[in-house]
Amino acid sequence: MGKESTKLIANNKKAYHDYFIEDKYEAGIELFGTEVKSIRMGKCSIKEAFIRIEKGEVYIYGMHINPYEKGNIFNKDPLRVRKLLLHRAEINRLLAKATEKGYTLVPLQVYFKGSLVKVEVGMARGKKLYDKRDDISKKDQKREIEREFKQTFR
Repeated sequence: MGKESTKLIANNKKAYHDYFIEDKYEAGIELFGTEVKSIRMGKCSIKEAFIRIEKGEVYIYGMHINPYEKGNIFNKDPLRVRKLLLHRAEINRLLAKATEKGYTLVPLQVYFKGSLVKVEVGMARGKKLYDKRDDISKKDQKREIEREFKQTFR
């Protein structure tokens, strides 16, 4: 099998700041032609997006795909609810975990895998304020150490 290329389109860095990501799943996404063309141009955002499981189906809300300029009447609502494509066993696993207290599903990134648009879904547990502060202080310390390290080798 040939190695399929992946091209990142949208990343959700805020998810890593607000949540502990425990599991990651790759899901397909149900799109229309003009939406795919718009995504190819990099016009996609998942900053405000969230995922819900309803009636055994997985949906992504708040994912913004800019209307395609040459799409005219074929363009869809940029914020419409889109269905994520996962295997039944994966959906059941996600549903079981998501019903536990404190767990939620968040979109982590949107990318092309070959010619297909994929969404990386993360099973996430919310961080408390002190966890966020702890992460920020660790990041600052790491940055400070790297800065000192660079100065010693000049």
